[in-house]
Amino acid sequence: MPNRRQFVLSAAAALATGCSAARRGITIGSKNFTEQLLLGELLAQQIAARTAESVNRRFYLAGSFICQQAILAGRIDAYVEYTGTALTAILKQPPQASHDAVFDVVRDQYRRRFRLAVLPSLGFDNSFAIAIRGEDAARFGLRTISNLASRNGQWRMGVGYEFLERPDGYAGLARAYGLRPASAPRVMDLGLLYRAIQTRQVDVIAGSNTDGLIAALGLVVLEDDRHYFPPYDAVPVLRAETAARSPQIEAALRRLAGRITAEQMRRMNYAVDGEHRDAAEVAAEFLRTL
Repeated sequence: MPNRRQFVLSAAAALATGCSAARRGITIGSKNFTEQLLLGELLAQQIAARTAESVNRRFYLAGSFICQQAILAGRIDAYVEYTGTALTAILKQPPQASHDAVFDVVRDQYRRRFRLAVLPSLGFDNSFAIAIRGEDAARFGLRTISNLASRNGQWRMGVGYEFLERPDGYAGLARAYGLRPASAPRVMDLGLLYRAIQTRQVDVIAGSNTDGLIAALGLVVLEDDRHYFPPYDAVPVLRAETAARSPQIEAALRRLAGRITAEQMRRMNYAVDGEHRDAAEVAAEFLRTL
């Protein structure tokens, strides 16, 4: 059976094949979790409503590496990335704490190295969220990630595949805080993390700040008191060639700048994950409020 690295490289190679000229219209991509599906729909519907372009969707493209390869190969024209992910995972640069500084580095480097336009933030920061059950937070007096380290060896952790491997992920977090779970972290699809903590298969998860199930399940997000994680502002990334060909596309996407708060994103995520609503419907409903 091929290992995960072989699978990722094979998928990237497949995305790089084919001729982008065979496509018609503009293609929006997304990663493979609920928030990304919603953001992909928001971009697609915004462009369809405000331009004459036909819009195609190419969602569930695994993680950042696959989306990056897809947009460089011309298989997609735009998707939403997070600035901290772009900085550390794509550009391989050390984390920074300043939202503006990280955005400036990512915008400038993406333009120079990749001919990609990084547009202003949609308005929210989706940092990683180290979350525990509310009852455990109260019982053991846990408020920060440093507090969690004081109970090393007494908790089990669940993480997504990408978080285990990325430079701003588990290994660096464990070093920064001296974390030692009772066993090696359980690696699973992001969609299974909340079920795992709810059913007590794990005690701590590496979720996302805008996950709707955090509040729904009564989880507590531990404060990153050593400021390990960089900012992860959600930004549309657009091929420069596409922007030059159809300036109205960039104009349409720029109208979304600063329009989505973290709370609004949480509500949309919960509508899909908790209420099992259709993502396209939820996105359309939100756009009608703008």
